[in-house]
Amino acid sequence: MIIRRILPNIEKALVQFPAVALLGPRQAGKTTLARSVGSSHVNSLYLDLERPSDLAKLADPELFLSRHVDQLVVLDEIQRQPDLFPVLRALIDENRRPGRFLLLGSASPQLLRQTSESLAGRISFHELAPFDVSEIKPKKADIGVFWLRGGYPLSWLAESEEASLAWRESFIITHLERDIPAFGIRIPGPTLHRFWRMLAHLHGQMWNASRLASGFGVSAPTVQHYLEILEATYMVRRLPPLHVNLGKRLVKSPKIYLRDSGLLHALLGIRSLDELAGHPVVGPSWEGWVLEQIAQLLSPQWQLSFYRTATGAEMDVVAERGERRIGFEIKLSSAPSLSKGFWSAMKDLQLEQAYIVAPVETGYPIAEKVEVLPAKDVAQLCASLDG
Repeated sequence: MIIRRILPNIEKALVQFPAVALLGPRQAGKTTLARSVGSSHVNSLYLDLERPSDLAKLADPELFLSRHVDQLVVLDEIQRQPDLFPVLRALIDENRRPGRFLLLGSASPQLLRQTSESLAGRISFHELAPFDVSEIKPKKADIGVFWLRGGYPLSWLAESEEASLAWRESFIITHLERDIPAFGIRIPGPTLHRFWRMLAHLHGQMWNASRLASGFGVSAPTVQHYLEILEATYMVRRLPPLHVNLGKRLVKSPKIYLRDSGLLHALLGIRSLDELAGHPVVGPSWEGWVLEQIAQLLSPQWQLSFYRTATGAEMDVVAERGERRIGFEIKLSSAPSLSKGFWSAMKDLQLEQAYIVAPVETGYPIAEKVEVLPAKDVAQLCASLDG
């Protein structure tokens, strides 16, 4: 069994808060993790709000849940029953014992709004993403397969590349036809599928709503809405530009990445590492995969952005925490070289350190404060930065 990195955080939060929310995309492993947490408690009760038999138990939720005041109650797919939140608040206010409720759900605007309104000060939020390099612990030879398949457990653990791809293709259809409509969003699945595929072709590029709307045949606000849907359901990451007053003309549009490389490759019909190597998206795909590892492995106190000026100074990822500022340049090369724009960004930003993340076996210094970092060692670096 692959131990999830977030498990100690969940256990700690359950000792401190009456309610803990574990949010993230479907099939990322929330239910498996919750069952593991529940098994470590003497008394726990698991309810799947997609099962009619479990929903029937909550016909009178206050009466039912009040009978389980001494148990950890796990409520899976909580976004399907937003009316439960006021009940949970009342029960918690009657007895603020820590570790009363563990709420699981896919991200949704309804879920976030309801919890912020009714459980403020009573709940701790945590995100469970697909597997990262700290959990897989891949050797250099495994990095390519992890990159190709992505981090969803059933994709990574599939018996073959064909089985992995089939699972990812099925996940995409299910997300469009079942998950998104379950959030109350009424957009035809084929429309969002086409938009999602267009984003895959634009992976790692600047977001330009007007240009994309023109090609899609809708208005700019409409494509912005489509983007927000995929972002809210953890399918897309929007990386903002760095806002810093350096007296230079900075790029102001965010960059858009599909969060899971395996889903990106499925949307583009890429079946193997050989096909990926010859595809135009290979460089941006690697960049997005490394970005996602950094985003998941650094603590939330770090703010991530990218830096680009009109004169060509550029840094793929800038991580900031207080007065600290670290740069990451991402290269798909066994012998990465750096452009003039990189060195300009180093000077502009006065970085504490810069790392060149590449598919190499061992790291080595390039210059003062600049070091090549093997992709497999990103987890170790992020842990040291947080330490």
